[in-house]
Amino acid sequence: MTDSTTRPSVLYVCVHNAGRSQMAAAYTHHLSGGAVEVRSAGSAPADSINPAVRAAMLEEGIDISHEKPKILTVEAVQASDVVITMGCGDTCPFYPGKRYEDWVLADPAGQGVDAVRPIRDEIKGRVQSLLIELGVQPRQLS
Repeated sequence: MTDSTTRPSVLYVCVHNAGRSQMAAAYTHHLSGGAVEVRSAGSAPADSINPAVRAAMLEEGIDISHEKPKILTVEAVQASDVVITMGCGDTCPFYPGKRYEDWVLADPAGQGVDAVRPIRDEIKGRVQSLLIELGVQPRQLS
């Protein structure tokens, strides 16, 4: 996937880039200790991060309030080794040589923190597994 001088890179894509992909990116960044280059984007980005998602991540000690939803670009896909989609359907461009996965997850849009927690926890588990597959030992959150 990558040689020893470069970090693996992961792009998380969902429609609004305000919930699932933001949680996955934050977990990847924190659990990898910076050993993985992380991007997230959306095919139709929202104006801001979902407040329930922000609150659920704060419970984990991760503050994503500074993050902003970003538009999916061809360049982001090309620069990534692994592309994880979360309900963006056919809007994600496909490039040969990239590893693609589609994570089927409930959408936290319009949900309260109680409904977001199980989605958050599932994403955390998937990110931990992905890091191990990429040869990165996940750190513990403090």
